[in-house]
Amino acid sequence: MLIALCVIVLLLYALHNYLYNNEKAKIFNKIPGPRILPVFGNALDFFAKQVPIFYQVRGTINQFKGIFRVWIFHIPALNINNPHDIESVLSSQKHITKNRIYAFIHPWLQEGLLTSKGQKWQQRRKILTPAFHFNILKQFCTIFVEQSDRLVELLHKTKGEPVDVFPFITDFALHSICETAMGTNLGSTKGIVMQYKKAIYDIGEILVHRFIRVWLHPPAIFNLTPSGWKQSKLLKILHGFTTNVIRERRQERILSGNKFVAEDFTEEATKGLKKRLAMLDLLLSAESEGTIDEKGIREEVDTFMFEGHDTTTMAISFCLMLLANNPEAQKLAAEEINEILGESNAQVTIDDLNKMRYLERCIKEALRLYPSVPFIGREILEDLQLRDYVVPAGTSCNIHIFDLHRDPVIYPNPEKFDPDRFLPENSAKRHPFAYVPFSAGPRNCIGQKFAILEEKAVISAILRNFKLEPVTRPNDIIFSLDIVLRSRDPVKVKFVSKK
Repeated sequence: MLIALCVIVLLLYALHNYLYNNEKAKIFNKIPGPRILPVFGNALDFFAKQVPIFYQVRGTINQFKGIFRVWIFHIPALNINNPHDIESVLSSQKHITKNRIYAFIHPWLQEGLLTSKGQKWQQRRKILTPAFHFNILKQFCTIFVEQSDRLVELLHKTKGEPVDVFPFITDFALHSICETAMGTNLGSTKGIVMQYKKAIYDIGEILVHRFIRVWLHPPAIFNLTPSGWKQSKLLKILHGFTTNVIRERRQERILSGNKFVAEDFTEEATKGLKKRLAMLDLLLSAESEGTIDEKGIREEVDTFMFEGHDTTTMAISFCLMLLANNPEAQKLAAEEINEILGESNAQVTIDDLNKMRYLERCIKEALRLYPSVPFIGREILEDLQLRDYVVPAGTSCNIHIFDLHRDPVIYPNPEKFDPDRFLPENSAKRHPFAYVPFSAGPRNCIGQKFAILEEKAVISAILRNFKLEPVTRPNDIIFSLDIVLRSRDPVKVKFVSKK
């Protein structure tokens, strides 16, 4: 028995040295980080529920001040939240591959623009970029305004009582992305929409549940668990919803004689455009040209349906909460909106929205405090020299945007909501990678102008019609680890009618 125990100890010691004391590991271990346990590395350090683990990660980041390393068994993982090191990663053309964490999203989004790499990513980006041309965004603005008016009607029915903003804003954002990017009106499909929204929330919980339990990482094991079975059911709902969206737009194109083609999205063709084009038209047109297949279309539709509504829902909701809690900023934003729009009942235009500079600063400050995507990941494919350390090839890199945006050295009094941080003269003083709510570099968010325009449209419509009064305070919010930044509890605001 004693001999067997000694053999096991020796084997574990040998395995530990093999994993953590080889030449590459020695280079990586020069980066500060928590103590490494034999064989497990730091895998057990982050085994917790969604809420505690969010704050545990924040604590580790604060402890190591801008950069730290962990080992998840044999996998080295770098964590950074200072702008200099973030620039080294995000500005590089070499390190644009998403890291291993995104493998857990693969069953759902597969190889859409968010998760694809190399030539496939470049091709998809090239196909989709024209969908966010300024003249196409003009058309989208009309839809944002229509959906904002619909939302305002619903909020009037709350009669100034405290309401959870998430369901209202989710509904607005989902209808908006369907009508703009997909060219599809959800109409009376309320039951299906509710299923889809809940499925996104549930699958996010499953992804985190799996991520923090290392033994569930292998698909062969995970697929045999209750969580794996539940994920399969959720995927049927998610993929079924987007398949239906594609089918509807395909039928509309057939009925219209396929009048929407790729050439319609050129700069010349979009001048004075009267017909509504959608991102999905580009994909269906590319399919007819043989540059994408039906599976590829669904990958991109799944990606944009998720990213185009869930992230903006969080951004708008948190911004409304902050404006409710900061009456002076709310007053200034409302005055600006009234000055631009006056008493006119004419439809708000993209030019009107572009003039709303103070409101844009409010949105940017809200995204600083509550970035919809709190961290992003990259795979370091070649040895990378940071300011103080060398990161070996094969390292998984996590960029913590949430902590970057709350760094007191970059943003004094970081918990304070202060839109003037984004006055041009103040922004110019900061490192260009000190603010990255839409990522940065070659893989920056293709839809960031779309998102800001949508947020301006809906928040300006709300501020024209309501005074926002606080219910949930920033200190009340307890975050939960997820794909996007989520509050564990409802975020509530009172919408007091001005009319």
